[in-house]
Amino acid sequence: MLVDHWGRPLRDLRISVTDRCNLRCTYCMPAEVFGPDYAFLPRDELLSFEEIERLARLFVTLGVRKLRLTGGEPTLRRDLPDLVARLARLDGVQDLAMTTNGLLLPRLAPALKAAGLRRVTVSLDSLDPEVFGRMNGLGTHPQRVLGGIEAALQAGLGVKINTVVQRGVNDAGLRELWLTLRKLAPVRFIEFMDVGNHNGWNLESVVPSGEVLARLSEGADRDFTPVNAAYRGEVAARHRDAQGHEVGLISSVTAPFCGDCSRARLSAVGRLYTCLFAAGGTDLREPLRAGASDEALQSQIAAVWRGRTDRYSEERGEQTRPLKVEMSHIGG
Repeated sequence: MLVDHWGRPLRDLRISVTDRCNLRCTYCMPAEVFGPDYAFLPRDELLSFEEIERLARLFVTLGVRKLRLTGGEPTLRRDLPDLVARLARLDGVQDLAMTTNGLLLPRLAPALKAAGLRRVTVSLDSLDPEVFGRMNGLGTHPQRVLGGIEAALQAGLGVKINTVVQRGVNDAGLRELWLTLRKLAPVRFIEFMDVGNHNGWNLESVVPSGEVLARLSEGADRDFTPVNAAYRGEVAARHRDAQGHEVGLISSVTAPFCGDCSRARLSAVGRLYTCLFAAGGTDLREPLRAGASDEALQSQIAAVWRGRTDRYSEERGEQTRPLKVEMSHIGG
């Protein structure tokens, strides 16, 4: 088994397929930075589907069992179902999922399901049109995301919903959001994190997961029971109410889970990152395009993982990195 410096196995690979997005969420791609003149990556710098498939296959031979497509917004990548079909055929892949804002799922969900995608995680931070419009930076109405969720469910995809919680921004509507969305899919509330370099993070804006659960518990018949983790490295601490509705709490700030992190991240240009908060990555595209053998690429990936020491969320109180890779380059 391939393990890193702290004994953590390589089990999950998140693959960014584009750095572009059709929203400008303030905690990821704020419009004042990623504006009309922002220079996104040219097409020839992105990994091709053939290159992504080859690298993913090598990661699987090293122990990866779960693949997740991310962005930017992955549904903006042309012919995405073709890539899904390639990855779904890889021997050893036990799960193939995607993180998305859901806006294009009404058009793409059936084709993605048919190609082999199993699950989607859809981001929806508020049901209040004004609040959500401010958070997504473009005034997009939450009903468009709800339409994407419905399309995914109708196509037979598994669905989870992610909500990033910021104090004084969307925390007042958490209970209403939970009571509405729990009828559709499990909701996961994520503590506001200092990803990237432009989201204005500060500790005062973090609503601890314990406080979130307390707010959801207000009122009759709202006691929650903890659920055992389904596997080592599960990032969401799950709870169920008396009716069996599930809520997940992702507590990267107040209860870091670095000790069980088994995720590697591949950027759209082929850089390998071993932490969401990494300052730099390892270029796999250059040797790939220079003709490196599978054995050489596999050895390079394995060496990076064996040398991995990342535990940024546990160290956040001791130090913060001055520069980190943008979340739009490697997904969440």
